[in-house]
Amino acid sequence: MVGDTRIVPDSRARKVPNRQSRSCKVCRLRKVKCDRVKPCHACCAHGYPSKCVYEHVPDEEARPISQAEEIRNLRAEIRELRGRIDDKRDGSGAHDIKRLDQLESLFESIRSAPTPLVDNLVRNIRTAHVGLKKDLVPVGPWEGRESYESYDYPLTPSSTLPVRTRLSLNSPDEDFNNLHAEDDDDSDFERISVSSDSDSSGTISVMSMQRPAVDVFVERFLDAFSPQVDMKSGRAGALRAAAGIRMFSPLITDAFEAVSVAFFGRSVQNKQIEASGFRLYPRVLRSLQDALLDPEKCKAESTLVTVILLLAFESVERTTQSGVSAHIRGAMRLIEHRGPENHMYGVEHLIFTELRPYWIGAALATRQPSFLAHEEWKTVPWSAEMSRKDILHSLLDLATEVPGLLAISDAFKAAQITSHMGAQEMAVKQSTLWNEIRKLTDRFCQWYEDYVVAYPDGPPQEAEQNGDQGFPIFQRRDLRTGATFTPTRFIYPNLLLAQTMCVYYAVRLVLSSIDTRPQDRVSPLEQYDLGCGICRTLEFYILTAPGNMINRLAFPTRVAWEAFPDGGPERRFMVEVLQLVEKRHALGLWGSAMEELSTKESSPLNTGSS
Repeated sequence: MVGDTRIVPDSRARKVPNRQSRSCKVCRLRKVKCDRVKPCHACCAHGYPSKCVYEHVPDEEARPISQAEEIRNLRAEIRELRGRIDDKRDGSGAHDIKRLDQLESLFESIRSAPTPLVDNLVRNIRTAHVGLKKDLVPVGPWEGRESYESYDYPLTPSSTLPVRTRLSLNSPDEDFNNLHAEDDDDSDFERISVSSDSDSSGTISVMSMQRPAVDVFVERFLDAFSPQVDMKSGRAGALRAAAGIRMFSPLITDAFEAVSVAFFGRSVQNKQIEASGFRLYPRVLRSLQDALLDPEKCKAESTLVTVILLLAFESVERTTQSGVSAHIRGAMRLIEHRGPENHMYGVEHLIFTELRPYWIGAALATRQPSFLAHEEWKTVPWSAEMSRKDILHSLLDLATEVPGLLAISDAFKAAQITSHMGAQEMAVKQSTLWNEIRKLTDRFCQWYEDYVVAYPDGPPQEAEQNGDQGFPIFQRRDLRTGATFTPTRFIYPNLLLAQTMCVYYAVRLVLSSIDTRPQDRVSPLEQYDLGCGICRTLEFYILTAPGNMINRLAFPTRVAWEAFPDGGPERRFMVEVLQLVEKRHALGLWGSAMEELSTKESSPLNTGSS
């Protein structure tokens, strides 16, 4: 209307209070109810506690409650009550004693109960800060009746996974008890009989190491396999992050206990402690087998963490000659089955990205095209920006293409032997292979110029070898004269660059093994220099890397081993290095010369032996 001076308020100008979401990001995405525990019930029930993240909430009342914080509070109150009880020696502390019993039961329940029970317990703590709502019963890890000789990874991306019927929580595990009947007198263990107040009553018979000792063993294991280092040393926090969520998973709890106890016993050369870890190992294998056969649990982060822990266990104990290769193959199949989107957050992201050199090394050893070469596996795990690609990952993006070329080369050789192709077709395939090798080799050389020569902290430097720390002195040959001499060693501004260079030398060596181009091929002298580059780096890395980060050079070391002839000074040096590592770091894998990591066509990974 003309002349109408009424002002219609602009709804866009209205100020709406900035409400903070009270649900975690995962629950909001899945549109399910979130109980605001951190990690929440929904994330724990789906096996992803480390993915449970909340946006910043300034309001104290809206902030999620950390279950780890509740654990710390329980421990503090238990210590306080014990102190008060010790002071009241006249018996007047009966109430404190009862309260202490309740708290210790609660603490044990949260530590070892199945995830749904843990969630209920923590909610009780949050909603009843004075006293306990009901009696809380400590519950240990459970097991099914089935026994088996070994386990495997029955996963393929297109397979339909069978659902295994579970037994009730209170079913006794007769097979496991019979297996360990001879160990009843071991003072390191205790049998716990628990009465359940649920609908079905019964007892649970479990073997459990005394908790304070286990915590020490786990911390020792983490210091070795997940040391606290800065970013320039390379990421090493995956297993430490996994240890932080083990209270929410009986499977992870048992796996950490078995692996850490065995590792501690081996590192201090105590056979009794080491054997204690071995006695727990069958139970972990059986639980893992159950998880792998379950269509939901096979994708849970607890299953992935357990597989990685068992891989670490095999690098220490090497229970069989092909144990490491079996676990590597299994881990690869599990990762592929889970898909790249399940490695964007939390512990799963850390495991995939931190151990990516292992997965690509396994692909090189199988000499078959790998899912890791697909574009989504190079991008999706980083799409949530949980971490950024560094110099090593930029190299690995190129390295993922090498296994496919190895497979083409092997198929071409087989065709030459069987004469299944005509001369013209053979010539075309040979030319195509050579062209792909040339292009990838050029890309590696360009990567070196872009990332190593221009490295912000400076490229590798050289220094004299002096053997002052008891490290073997590397000697090489002059391939033109046959004379033996002592070259310089490489020193690096940080461990990340040292690891990256060893991976670079190893991948270039593997690629050059199929480079038969008549011109511009990688010559035998260049191949020899690549192997020597790894050897000239070993002293810096092994003497500088904390804990067992030296396992990151296991694959490059095996590749270098295969580049040298038997009986030469290079092999003698490497034998001394392998023995040194096994002695200092209690790693049985190194002492075995790591044959299962071979990239030859007859390697265990390539032949599929297990």
